[in-house]
Amino acid sequence: MAKIVEMPKLSPTMEEGQIATWHVKEGDAVDVDDLLAEVETDKATMEFRSFDKGVLLKILFGDGAIVRLGDPVAIIGEAGEDVSDLVAQAEKAKASSDDAPAAEAPKDEAPAATPAPPAPSPASGGASAPAVVASSVDATGRVKASPYVRKLARERGLDLRTISGSGPGGRIVARDLDGTSAGSAPAGRVAAAPVSREPEVVKLSMMRKTIARRLTESKQNVPHFYLTIDVDAGPLVALRKQLNTDLGQLDPPKKVSFNDFVVKAVAIAITRSPTVNATFTPDALIYHRRVDISVAVAVDEGLVTPVVRNADQKSLVQINEEVADLAGRARDKKLKPEEMTNGTFSISNLGMFGIDEFSAVINPPEGAILAVGGIRKEPVVVEGAVVPGQRMKMTLSCDHRVVDGAVGAAFLAELRKVLERPTQILAF
Repeated sequence: MAKIVEMPKLSPTMEEGQIATWHVKEGDAVDVDDLLAEVETDKATMEFRSFDKGVLLKILFGDGAIVRLGDPVAIIGEAGEDVSDLVAQAEKAKASSDDAPAAEAPKDEAPAATPAPPAPSPASGGASAPAVVASSVDATGRVKASPYVRKLARERGLDLRTISGSGPGGRIVARDLDGTSAGSAPAGRVAAAPVSREPEVVKLSMMRKTIARRLTESKQNVPHFYLTIDVDAGPLVALRKQLNTDLGQLDPPKKVSFNDFVVKAVAIAITRSPTVNATFTPDALIYHRRVDISVAVAVDEGLVTPVVRNADQKSLVQINEEVADLAGRARDKKLKPEEMTNGTFSISNLGMFGIDEFSAVINPPEGAILAVGGIRKEPVVVEGAVVPGQRMKMTLSCDHRVVDGAVGAAFLAELRKVLERPTQILAF
């Protein structure tokens, strides 16, 4: 007996999801736990798997559609089964959704394939049209790419049909467009006409909606105050240089970044000044005994904060490898929701982008976030003499409901001690 398949809850805070790619088509047989589609949620791109066995009789929302939690997305049943009543029932639900797309073609009408770019005739003197990359085009002729990747391609004047995808099933992801532009398309890709100067209106993704909501709630509901220190980064620079020289002799060679030192130093400072590692609730203050550091990572659609668990118990090399893995999967939207939640303290580092100093917005329910600027070369006074120096500014944003000024100052004092005498990081 046919049944309606509803949009499942794929992350703890999910209220709606955007269908990125269907992995099956109408008429395909599906089994329990088969991958039906990829869905972009407020957290990441998640796998939508089947809870039933049968034939996919009807897809109710196509790629790019935004579907509310619990709304119908497909119908599964037995081959040849009449599902007109269920389709009508689902259409009523779709009509009540503000984001519902136009009704799709009837079941017995095959979807139109996207036409391939026409090849110029030999008489025109133009170059032959490049071949379509089959792995990135599905059986209906539709390019396998998310709305965001399609937007990037339009901005860069690229023909997605000629680009090979490195994502699941040949899906084109953002990294496949790197190093490509309309004016310098590599072999096998097409340089399109100049992009219109009219503004482009892009619908908010699930991730961008969530970022906007959470940051607004944070600034409206959390009383922020800020404390800034300027750290002598000379010893840190020297230690990192020596350590990376030594690590480079290993097989395979390893290295650590300034950010790895900051993560470890913050973890050590938290163990020495634990009252900063806290969360406010309406009924109590929660002081965490675990040191789980949320590390801000820039992705195509905003910012995510994967968590380094028990950072106080990990070495610099372990932190480096874990952050690299988390950041890579964050950019590919492959992080699990539990890898981005329940941190106890956040770090946002913009030093690598040339930023000297900034203030970050607290990531609720955490009680503080550290904003890290770049290392600056400037003259400093040492024992009455002006000498070359290297400095690094850090600003702590505190939730005044749980972190008082003295608490924040005590934490920053410990952090300064660790960073200005960084060899202790190696022994902790």
